Amino acid sequence: MTNSFFEEAKDALQKGVVKKGHPFRYFTLGTVGLDSVARLRTVVLRRITPDLKLVFYTDRRSKKVLHIKENPKVSCLFYHPKQLLQLKLEGHATIVKDQKTLEKYWHGVPPNNRKDYLTQQAPGTALKNPDELQYLNEENHFCLVEVELFKMEYLKLKRPNHLRIRFSKEGGAWQGTFLVP
Repeated sequence: MTNSFFEEAKDALQKGVVKKGHPFRYFTLGTVGLDSVARLRTVVLRRITPDLKLVFYTDRRSKKVLHIKENPKVSCLFYHPKQLLQLKLEGHATIVKDQKTLEKYWHGVPPNNRKDYLTQQAPGTALKNPDELQYLNEENHFCLVEVELFKMEYLKLKRPNHLRIRFSKEGGAWQGTFLVP
């Protein structure tokens, strides 16, 4: 009975990758490092695999990479304001290290966007003047992160009753359970 809602969620996530302007293109990523403080930031959904692995890019010197190394469990929050649909996802994040895979994705990054991974200083470094930001010529700090999901919570705000479903991955299959909204 929950399968149609799971398929709706998968479809919405896939549209976030391919449909320009879709609200699921950007999502909030939550990490917790050794300091035990939740850190939230917006990232861009770059790909979703058929088995529901999320892929996003970052600078390998960023705090989120450090947090993922310290604690690979992450949360992802998506919200579609017109459909009043919220998806809360939980999974294990992995920093992709395979050079061929990284090169393949790097070549897919538009030239104008590559500068995001070419700064001499790490993200979050203090600057006296933002116009003096320095870039590298050859080296880059491009990083690919995959999130293998193990839990998804679907919440549809509607009348007369909201609809909330928890999907858990058990033995390679997703099982859904209705929850009180």
